[in-house]
Amino acid sequence: MDQSLKGRRIGFGLTGSHCTFEEIVPVVMKLKKLGADVVPVATNTVQKEASRFGEAGEWLKKVEDIAGRKAITTIQDAEPLGPKIPVDCMVIAPMTGNSISKFANAATDSPVLMAAKATLRNGSPVVVAISTNDALGLNSQNIAKLLNMKNIYFAPFGQDDPYKKPNSLVAFMDMIPETVLQALLHKQIQPLLKEYPQITG
Repeated sequence: MDQSLKGRRIGFGLTGSHCTFEEIVPVVMKLKKLGADVVPVATNTVQKEASRFGEAGEWLKKVEDIAGRKAITTIQDAEPLGPKIPVDCMVIAPMTGNSISKFANAATDSPVLMAAKATLRNGSPVVVAISTNDALGLNSQNIAKLLNMKNIYFAPFGQDDPYKKPNSLVAFMDMIPETVLQALLHKQIQPLLKEYPQITG
């Protein structure tokens, strides 16, 4: 398989799973190394909310610096990613349970979800990398819907802490570039389910 993304425009949407932002920075770097033109997109939470993992907008600024451009931060600015200035693939990483629920039920109330909707409108792939504590709880039905939707592909995921957080699933963020390469061929990377190492009860 061609490992180059040269000439490909890759949208990269960040939603508010703050604990995984540190893993996202090297992913964006890898996409750039593969030749991609990365277009960051961010939800309001990513832009304006601080957490114990960093100040408001801190991680977004790092992604912008790597991408070499400012992020799309409004729904209005994300809509042209449909017919006017399309991306070849839209990545959402991390994708929270809240965004999973909205995406699966056609709610488009953030720049990231608008970018995903615009990409699907073009028949292009959307790659999701989930990070949610209720993936095997109330959100399991929404994940199942997305798994069965055309042009939506998942980065491999697993239970990050099955004994303390039995409903939690987190994607292997480092596998996003491989997932994108497969998604551009309209293929789901396999295996989809992976086990996190050194998990004990």
